[in-house]
Amino acid sequence: MSHVIRQERLFIPGPVGRLQALHEPGEPGRPAVVICHPHPLFGGTMRNKVVYWMARAFGDAGCATLRFNFRGVEQSDGAWDEGRGETRDAAAALDWMAGRHAGAPLWLAGFSFGCYAGLAAAREDARVARMFAVAPAVNHWDFSFMRGETRPVVVIAGTKDEIVPFQAVRAAVRAIEADGNVRFHAIEGAGHFFPEHQAELQRILREEIAAGLSPRPDGSD
Repeated sequence: MSHVIRQERLFIPGPVGRLQALHEPGEPGRPAVVICHPHPLFGGTMRNKVVYWMARAFGDAGCATLRFNFRGVEQSDGAWDEGRGETRDAAAALDWMAGRHAGAPLWLAGFSFGCYAGLAAAREDARVARMFAVAPAVNHWDFSFMRGETRPVVVIAGTKDEIVPFQAVRAAVRAIEADGNVRFHAIEGAGHFFPEHQAELQRILREEIAAGLSPRPDGSD
């Protein structure tokens, strides 16, 4: 379903100052989703097209979304911190969303480098119920911290990714998968930014979001 976008431009508190953000309230009771953007030193911002497409998929399902700029990006305070500080920024964003949407399921989504900072924050936050990783930059960042993770993780990668080799993503998924918790989707022919595969990316996301919204037979989330 589609909905009227009610977007708030605001700043949220971060570890070294304010973080510029875009918040959409969503529908009561639906998940609150923090979405992390790609590498700041290579032009990554919360306005990245893939991040926007991800936000639309979550928003169309009634989820609340928060896109934010890592430290030093556009109007966010601070400076690039080699992934360490950016992980703390993602943790601050999760805190803000958990407070703003108390009682709603908390989800984390990331694109490219955003997968690293976002998943690293989510790994240490038991409130996060579900994670989404689009084109995770596994060849540039160590994702071994995800080993032993049992919460649901959705991973989407293009087979023709020119920045993160598809085989590297597939190998990383095999290394961290525990008890079938990782759902891995390959988009045939897609590059890193999915320029010709936006519709398929959003279709997969929408299907996985719908699956996350549906109660399991045992009554668990």
